[in-house]
Amino acid sequence: MTSFKTLAYIVCSTLASSAYAAKDTPPSFAPSPKSPTSKQGANEWVSELVSNIHLHGYAQAGYTYTHGEASDNNTFDLKRALLWADAQITDRWSVLFMHDFSSVVQEFYTDYRLTNSKALTIRFGQFKNGLTFENPLSPTNQETIDVYSEGVTYLTGCGSDPLLGVQYGRDLGISLFGETKNGKLRYEVDIMNGQGINKRDGNTEKDIIGRLEWRPIKELNFIATGQIGHGHAVATSLYNPTIHLGQNYKRNRWSVGFDYKSLPINLHAEFLEGIDGKVISRGAYITGCVPIKREVIDLVGSYDFFNFNTSLGMEQHKVVAGVQYWFYPKCRLQLQYVYKSASLKNGTFKHGANNAIMCQVQVRFN
Repeated sequence: MTSFKTLAYIVCSTLASSAYAAKDTPPSFAPSPKSPTSKQGANEWVSELVSNIHLHGYAQAGYTYTHGEASDNNTFDLKRALLWADAQITDRWSVLFMHDFSSVVQEFYTDYRLTNSKALTIRFGQFKNGLTFENPLSPTNQETIDVYSEGVTYLTGCGSDPLLGVQYGRDLGISLFGETKNGKLRYEVDIMNGQGINKRDGNTEKDIIGRLEWRPIKELNFIATGQIGHGHAVATSLYNPTIHLGQNYKRNRWSVGFDYKSLPINLHAEFLEGIDGKVISRGAYITGCVPIKREVIDLVGSYDFFNFNTSLGMEQHKVVAGVQYWFYPKCRLQLQYVYKSASLKNGTFKHGANNAIMCQVQVRFN
């Protein structure tokens, strides 16, 4: 982190010196900018800018053993290794850049708060969409090693929908969001390409995503989200065989859920539904944890149901049970048993049933 800030200092110093050589006044990056008239003043301005840059990062890696009806499999894997930097340029203006070293650039956006309060902020760039309760959350705050429920993963573009491909729940677009003074009501409206990360839109339509949160008491939060738009298929899908590669199709979603956090229980649940073309998908989940020793050891459990195609009855059930040990703030060891089964409408197994033992270590700073 020190070397990063040193590099940033050198780059910013060079830019600042060039600006002064051309007799230009540097832009106001700091909340209370100074008016340097010398090289020393420029260096002070650069130092203040660099001090406003903050680094964050985490890595999640583990081991998975899977026993299926046809075969067994075991593997070590690096799930995520993310590093991101955010900079508070002024008291209203900030920027963020995030890269996952195990995949691709994930996020880059800028926020500008339009009001004196938190009532209205505008965001432009590439970021997580506001659909569902779970999708905007960091994997480091999720109880299960699989992270999101099957419905969230499928409907938000986290990877299991072949028509959209692996987009990590993110997209390019613009967002307006804010909250009331007491924080009990929060809203978000996203206008996005609908094609995913690092891509231009595949059609002329834009996806509109809305999110509303109401917190009647500190411990309880109700969430409702929805999306209307049109997708552009990047592949074919067994879940939806009527949509072909390159075809534009109707893509709508909605969800309702709640999040409850009060000792000794943390619990969240959600009901979700999606429409792709003429196919309806629907599901629900409930996930929670109970501390055995506060901030040290937790018991984790989840039940997850999702029907990828209600006409064909492509149902999947998943049960998770496990334990996690927090050995340092934001750092943990996880051990979980996962049972998963998938069946067709006539009761025959499409993917069969499998059992898995999953272990994961998480290390995070800032």
